[in-house]
Amino acid sequence: MPQDMEKKPAEREERGERRDRRDRRDRGPRRERRQESEFQEKMVSINRVSKTVKGGRNMRFAALVVIGDGKGRVGCGIGKATEIPEAARKAAEDAKKHLIHVSLKDSTIPHETVGRFGTGKVLLLPAPEGTGIIAGGPARAVLELCGIHDIRTKSYGTNNPINMVKATIEGLASLRSAEEVAKLRGKTVEELLG
Repeated sequence: MPQDMEKKPAEREERGERRDRRDRRDRGPRRERRQESEFQEKMVSINRVSKTVKGGRNMRFAALVVIGDGKGRVGCGIGKATEIPEAARKAAEDAKKHLIHVSLKDSTIPHETVGRFGTGKVLLLPAPEGTGIIAGGPARAVLELCGIHDIRTKSYGTNNPINMVKATIEGLASLRSAEEVAKLRGKTVEELLG
């Protein structure tokens, strides 16, 4: 019999040895121990980009990811890597660093606004309950993850997904509720609305 087997469990524990295979199985696989994120992610676009170097072209992937919690917080990020999953992970990390808080009024926005980024322009209009999200692909991803259920949008200028997403986020960031405006002006909501 090997010497390790003759030792009592207490002696093996002192030496920091594993007691039994069953103990390792109790912990579960690593992926189960990873905590669930409060944010939902949505991949908006993937571009294959290249850099020309002395030896030829270096190909990479640029991923645009939008994250949101469905309660008024949303952000977008771009990540670049040689593999798509790695680019998406980097983009999600970048998006977490650029979160904004959006003022909501029930299931829509408090007032109309225009978001601009580059040559992209997105008009955001409040809509009555039951309208749904009337928006193009990139803008729709942002609005769904933000937690808005009823809105009308119209995009002008460009259809580049990066500019569209950033213009939509710019427009949402400029929204102010009546309470926030009243507080800034030092008045009550009743005085403000007349």
